[in-house]
Amino acid sequence: MAGAIEFVDGGTVTTPRGFSAGATFAGLKTFAEDKLDLGLILSEAPCTAAGVYTTNAIRSACVTVTQEHVNQGQMRGLVVNAGIANTCVGDQGYKDAQEMAVLAGKRLGVQPNEIVVCSTGVIGVELPMALIRNGIEVIELAADGGSALARAMMTTDTRPKEVAVTFEVDGHQASIGGVAKGSGMIHPNMATMLSFVTTDLEVEKEFLQQTLREVADISYNMCTIDGDSSTNDIVVVLANGLAGNDPVSAGSPGADIFKEALMEACIHLSREIARDGEGATRLIIVEVAGAASIQDARIAARTVASSNLVKSAVYGADPNWGRVLMALGRSGARVEESKVDLFVNGVCIMQSGLPIPFHRDAVVALMRGAEVTFRLQLNLGEGEATAWGCDLTEEYVIINSAYTT
Repeated sequence: MAGAIEFVDGGTVTTPRGFSAGATFAGLKTFAEDKLDLGLILSEAPCTAAGVYTTNAIRSACVTVTQEHVNQGQMRGLVVNAGIANTCVGDQGYKDAQEMAVLAGKRLGVQPNEIVVCSTGVIGVELPMALIRNGIEVIELAADGGSALARAMMTTDTRPKEVAVTFEVDGHQASIGGVAKGSGMIHPNMATMLSFVTTDLEVEKEFLQQTLREVADISYNMCTIDGDSSTNDIVVVLANGLAGNDPVSAGSPGADIFKEALMEACIHLSREIARDGEGATRLIIVEVAGAASIQDARIAARTVASSNLVKSAVYGADPNWGRVLMALGRSGARVEESKVDLFVNGVCIMQSGLPIPFHRDAVVALMRGAEVTFRLQLNLGEGEATAWGCDLTEEYVIINSAYTT
């Protein structure tokens, strides 16, 4: 029987058995004390792997190389750099991504096609491979190196994003750990986001891929910051089987608890990405219930969370709830105005399509907190979804007006 899922204090991508990581400053980003920009992950045992990738038609060569490697077979390690995206640089980008796999494979003692390759940063700049060659050689791996890896993949992030959970599968104690980066150029159907998730469970490959896709739709693809989807997004799950369990597959003992644990970890990382949005001061949570379908619930929640007018109102702690209804109405979801209920941080603002008198100053005070939740009850069906976003501030404009200068 499966037990409860518990979050691990200080947990990270190296919490599961057999994973180690490390990072260094190679000079890909401007220097600052304690800054890192190049990292490695290694598994002691071969890993079943699954991935989801950017849907942008313009994409980094590292995405292509990683997808090729994951599709070919088992994986053993990962290399990631921040500062330069290795995108829009022609054939050289593919050659450099391949060389990164060769360099990382040599350093980790595995084959190049067993390496996940990831880059993030400025588009249109070739990778300085001399710096990467030197940097990979000096990286020291450790069982507690996950936090360094999380820092090495940051760009405009203000803090690393890490998580780990533990649970039991068929008498075997297991863990899932993960890291993510992302702060801007974030929108559903992948974003300027990298996320690496590890587990010591043995998981059947087809089931792992299907589960990751389903979980990504509920977590990463419900996270929005600014409406732009990047060229470099990769989410990869590596499962090395060191927990000693029989393979988890569709319908097997442990399938449900594994999916739930993976979802908990990925939702945590998605919330942290939204919370750390460029210039953000508040996390926006949009809950949609009673939609005609899950698809309707998702598009409604994402549309409200990504509305610049809603985001601006949240920044000003302005309970201008009409903006929420405007965004809902244009979302494409089925909506009947006379059936809509709206709550702001638990306070009913609209019921059955009609405004409800509320104490404005009290709601303003609630909206000045760290999180603002809009709950929309559509009363049309059973569809439910939650999206995460952040407020829109002057700082977002400042950051992105001088990103390369």
